[in-house]
Amino acid sequence: MSIRITGTGSYIPSIIEKNENFYNHEFLNADGSSINSPNEVIVEKFKAITGIQERRYIKDELLNSDIAFFASQKAIEDAKTDKESIDYIIVAHNYGDVKHNTEQSDTVPSIASRVKHLLKIKNPKCVGYDLLFGCPGWIEGVIQAKAFIDSGLAKRCLVIGTETLSRVIDKHDRDSMIYSDGAGAVIIEESNEEGGIIAHETATFTLDEAHFIYFGETNNPEITDQRRYIKMYGRKIYEFALTNVPLALKSCLEKGGVSINDVKKILIHQANEKMDEAIVKRFYKLHGMQMPEGVMPMTINTLGNSSVATVPTLYDMILKGQLEGQEINKGDIIIFASVGAGMNINAIVYQY
Repeated sequence: MSIRITGTGSYIPSIIEKNENFYNHEFLNADGSSINSPNEVIVEKFKAITGIQERRYIKDELLNSDIAFFASQKAIEDAKTDKESIDYIIVAHNYGDVKHNTEQSDTVPSIASRVKHLLKIKNPKCVGYDLLFGCPGWIEGVIQAKAFIDSGLAKRCLVIGTETLSRVIDKHDRDSMIYSDGAGAVIIEESNEEGGIIAHETATFTLDEAHFIYFGETNNPEITDQRRYIKMYGRKIYEFALTNVPLALKSCLEKGGVSINDVKKILIHQANEKMDEAIVKRFYKLHGMQMPEGVMPMTINTLGNSSVATVPTLYDMILKGQLEGQEINKGDIIIFASVGAGMNINAIVYQY
């Protein structure tokens, strides 16, 4: 028996927010002081570092649970499965449902319960719960689904990564340009086919790293409301990721008994193009190799960083032929990998 992803779905929001749309923003330093550069220069430097040219935002009337539902519908349809047969709905997110122009995150009932309600699943034994694990949340949800199936507690799970970061960004912070919205979902179940999830690896670092990504106040000292926003120490995250993620990938690959020469794709969290490239290059360097061309598909340039949604949407887009020059074929070995708030890192070696 193997444990495989049998269906995928994603929701890419329709609103395109281009870099030029930030030219009129008032960007400030963390201490509230002015940045002595024109916005055009700030935005161009941002693009050079992150690779982001545009990102996607949801419409005002939508919520995080709505787009999770949209992606889930597609995954269930793709798997050709009965929604009533789903044993667990695991939803990875970080900020719940945040209504447009409001300050409060809403997580009661859970996003998973809301998705189950929207899917109109009647079966009370279909259990839904939320997973808060930073950007690696969707991958961790897949790992948890595998554990449920391995233990006999479940046969089929729906795992969703969904986030609306546009609702929690500080428009006075340059880092606000990184974040976006999106949702990806998969059906995971036991199968008679070979392959599927071969190995996985997870770690949490908190001694010095717990608050590298946090919820903080606006950079604008003139704003006195109590609203808080997603914040991060970018340089510290970059150094942490380059040190720890390649080692986690190597450990996961060794645990699975797979040769690096057999890896066809690495689907890494779309956090920052330069950082992701540096991570994968260092991973190959640990094996005395150069990073192969085309091994690391990217969507961040047009979709931005949608946290838990980046990996499942990337995977779905490749399988659906929506990413030019990228494909995954039967028998291919791929690696899912992520790093994010916690600080958490994880990886899965998977055979399609």
